Parts: sequence; C-alpha cells; structure tokens
Amino acid sequence: MTTIRLTAAQAMVRWLSVQMTPEGERFIEGVWAIFGHGNVAGLGEALHAHRDVLPTWRGQNEQTMAHAAIAFAKAHHRRRAMAVTSSIGPGATNMVTAAALAHVNRLPVLLIPGDVFAGRAPDPVLQQIEDFDDGTVSANDCFRPVSRYFDRIARPEQILTALPRALRVMTDPANCGPVTLAFCQDTQAEAYDYPVEFFTPQVWHIRRPEPDAHELEAAIAAIRAAKRPLIVAGGGVLYSGAEATLRDLAHRHNVPMLETQAGKGAVDWEDALNYGSPGVTGSDCGNKLAAEADLVIGVGTRFQDFTTGSWTVFSAPDARLLSINIHGYDAGKRGAMALVSDAKVALEKIGAALGSHRFANPDLTARKDWFATTDKLMAAPQSNALPTDAQVIGAVQRQTGKTSVIMSAAGSMPGALHVLWRAAQGGYHAEYGFSCMGYEIAGAMGLKMARPDRDVVCMVGDGSYMMANSELATAVMMGIPFTVVLTDNRGYGCINRLQQTTGGAPFNNLLADSFHRNEPNIDFVAHALSMGALALKATDIAELEAAMAAAKTALIPTVIVIDTDPAPGTGAGGTWWNVAVPEVSTRAEVRAARKDYEINTVRDRLGN
Repeated sequence: MTTIRLTAAQAMVRWLSVQMTPEGERFIEGVWAIFGHGNVAGLGEALHAHRDVLPTWRGQNEQTMAHAAIAFAKAHHRRRAMAVTSSIGPGATNMVTAAALAHVNRLPVLLIPGDVFAGRAPDPVLQQIEDFDDGTVSANDCFRPVSRYFDRIARPEQILTALPRALRVMTDPANCGPVTLAFCQDTQAEAYDYPVEFFTPQVWHIRRPEPDAHELEAAIAAIRAAKRPLIVAGGGVLYSGAEATLRDLAHRHNVPMLETQAGKGAVDWEDALNYGSPGVTGSDCGNKLAAEADLVIGVGTRFQDFTTGSWTVFSAPDARLLSINIHGYDAGKRGAMALVSDAKVALEKIGAALGSHRFANPDLTARKDWFATTDKLMAAPQSNALPTDAQVIGAVQRQTGKTSVIMSAAGSMPGALHVLWRAAQGGYHAEYGFSCMGYEIAGAMGLKMARPDRDVVCMVGDGSYMMANSELATAVMMGIPFTVVLTDNRGYGCINRLQQTTGGAPFNNLLADSFHRNEPNIDFVAHALSMGALALKATDIAELEAAMAAAKTALIPTVIVIDTDPAPGTGAGGTWWNVAVPEVSTRAEVRAARKDYEINTVRDRLGN
C-alpha cells in the first residue's frame, strides 16, 4: 500500500478538496475561518498550503460565517456546502446557534472547531472548559444536540473514518444537517502515513428513495377518494428538484397549491393554481382552501405551527392529512397517512397512477380578490405618514424582476413577505425554521456567492440588523454585491405587536418603551458607510424605488435605510397562532386575550 506522510490537518484539507458533485464541482466549496489558538497552527497551515484548490475566507464572527455557509447550501438545494473552522473556546461556542439553525432547517454545513489537547499534557489550556466530573468534556460538547453527526478527532488516523461519515450525513436526503468534527489541536499537527488512495477524488450522489408499495397504494387511493384535495409544498420540493413535477401534477389533475416559507418559490406566483401560503402568514384565498380541504397533501414539509395555524387552519370536519416526506419522522406527524419517499419520485408515481383523474375547479375569484386586496396594501402611500412594511414590500416588488431573489429571516419581514411577496420560481429565500435574528446580512452574502447570476435583495429590520451586521464588511472586502433594505421601526416592532395582541402592555420592545436615559437615535447609514458599503436614507417610497434601481449596478453591497411605522401588520391574511396567554393577570387586556386563547385552543381539528 502506497502512503503519504501528512499531518491530520493537511490530510483533512486535501481530502475535502477532492470531494465532488456529479456536475464536477467541489461539494465543499471552501472554508470560512477565524483563526485562534486551537486551529491557527494546524488547520491554518494546511489551508494556506491548499488555498489554490480549496479557498479560505475570513469573516468577522464565527456564527455569521456559518450563517453564510448555510445560506450557500440552502441556495444550492443541499447539493453543495461549505466548511467553517474556529478556535477552541468562545469561537467554537459562537457557532452553536448556527448549528441549531442548520439542524432545524435540515441543511448541510461542516463545522470544524478546534479542541483541547488530546494528550492533555498542558491542561487546562487557554479557553478550556473543565468539567469536575468528566475529563472528556470540552466546550464542543455543546454541539452534540444540534449536530446530525458529531465526532471528536483525537488521533490522526480517525479522519479515515470520520470524514466519509461526515459527507455521508451531509449528502443523505433524510438525515442531512450540520456535522461537527471537533479537532484536537495537538492531533491537527500530528503526522501519519495515510493511504494515497484515500485522496482519490470521490463523487457524492444524493439518493432518491422509492416509496413503499403499500404506502403508495394507500396514498393513491386516498387522493382518488378526495373531493377537495390541496397540496402544501415545503422545502423538500426544492431539495428534491421536484418543482416541475409538482406543477405538472397539479395542472394535470386540477389540484390547487400552497407554499410554506421553505417551499415558497417552488411554483411561480403567476401560476393559476398557486394560491399563496397557508396558516399564520397565509393568504386569505389559501387559508380558505385549507379550511375546506378534505385531503391535505403535504409534500416535503415539516408542518410547522406557522404553516398549520397551530393546527387550526385545516378545519374541515372530514379533513385528512397525507404527508409525503423523505423522513419517516416528518411523514408520520399528527397521525398523518405517511408516504416516505423522495418528493419527485413520489409525485411521478402518483401522477402516473391518477391517469386522467381530475378534480373540480378551485375558486378562481378568491385568488383574484386576494391580489386586488394586496395591490392596495402594497401601493405607494398617498400621505406623508411613515410607510408600512407592506408599502415598502410593494416598492421593492416593483423594482425587482424574475432574476431577483428576496431573502429574510426574523422579525416582521419574513411573515409579511410570505403573505405578500409575489415570488418567481426560485426567487425566495427565508430562514424561518429557526428564524434567527442576525442571519440576514451574512445569509445574503452566502446566497449571492451561490447565485452570482441573481440580484439578491435582503429585507431586514433594525432590530435584526443590530444583532449581527459585521459580515457587511466582509462582503465589501470580497466584492460581493447585494442590496439591503433596512426598515427602521426603532425596535422590535413584530414582537411589540404580538405582545399587545396577547394583552400585554407595550414594554421592552420598541426603544421608546425600554429603559433608557438617552433614547437611541442610530445612524444606520453612517454605520454601513463605516464598513465600506454604499448607503443612503430614503425619505419616502419614491426615493426607495430610485435607490433600488441604482443599486442593481453596484459592485459592493448597498444599504438603503427607510423609517417605517411599527404599528400595522400586513393588513390581510393570517390565522390564529398558539402563543400561551397567562391564566391570571391584573390586566383586563390579558384576561380578554386569555378568553380568546381558550376558545382557539379547542379548534385543533387534526390533533391526536
């Protein structure tokens, strides 16, 4: 057996650089790195030596570097990914939130935090967590519950098994998610005679599991028996590449479709059978269909509470749930009839079995009325009052086209965009599984790296921008252009509205309602300019639209700030959301909200 002597870090980097997709691209596109003790000497040296075949990028914060990597993977529909490495202490734990985000959203990212000395000779080293009762624990054990696969590399030969396991998880259609390889810092520098064949380029194919014959037969029978079926398309449609198959099945058999946050953009908004979204951020016409459906066909969706209106939106007395999902855990939720399969394969087989079977036409008037309603909400304001989120969205919509991708994650924007935004196919990117504040700027950068051919527009509120904005400087440094529309409502407007809906007093959300001796007046334009971005303040909707048009030719990020009214919601759509209201309170508003809460909690039609 021919061998080559390399350090463990050199071997890891060399192996990662030759893991390929069927299209001939690197599966791991590159490595985000902030060096510190624990990765600078070992992995740092190895990444430098391989920088021509595996790029390394420097970010500003470990969490947001990982957010960029996750957005890249999401934009590639899980077919490509990135790695992120950190030092051993706070640098590592900074990535735990990002790991949770990837875990919830079932997205691949390879996290390589440095770790303590495997040999333990210098213990305790700088930043080492000491567990008085367990000598094997380090800070990296925080990753265990939020990793699909976790390993600690304490011997150089362990990467021979750990690395293939990591890529198998990241390319597994059912178990896909974050992988953490905690890499002991002395092990990184230790040499070993590796088999040369270990570094032979390998192509990673993503499987398409076929459905069980019995489950498929039952699903087809249920669909044939239905009178008012409804498709709810989730992110699994995109990850399977089933967009065209879904659209063809819907039109051949006349089945209306709704899209979840993760599934939005699977079908163009202009498609006559696309009725928008369901649930808490649902369209009126979509929720009407959901309330009438006797068979709800979930395709690649987790049926999150926002999708189901906390299980009140599918309210027909005879409603049944059929869940087509790659993972049995999701397929069997809420007692659903499960069809465990790749979405594209399942839809093809169902379509073939249904033959010429067609269902009755859905209510076309409701869809037309919905667009008429939202046209008014998104129209430019006729007064000098602060614009609403809906009016800002309308302005952005008018200045974007089929080649644009809108993205958001937390606060008011993802909910408003889900219900209002008219997405072209492939034109929507929302991180709403974990809904992580601070994802947006880094996520926009990762999205643009994945889709350089698209105009990327990041919609973010002032609260989420303040959580994490430093990768704006990275995007400037790397020459990655995208447009940021920063809506400044001077606090957490979304949660302020929720607080009052549940009977609470306005408290600790808007800056004016928070403890202060000096009310903040943050100059977001100056802040963005200080990081090298282009930035300006739009005083009204007309200026916003002009700035949007100008930003399309920029070579670095453009930040457009506009003040908005924190009070209004979207003004249309939606349904109840189960947010527990106190049983006892001195506030009459809370007691009234509790009565409404108790009424709504008995509306769960599909509970078990």
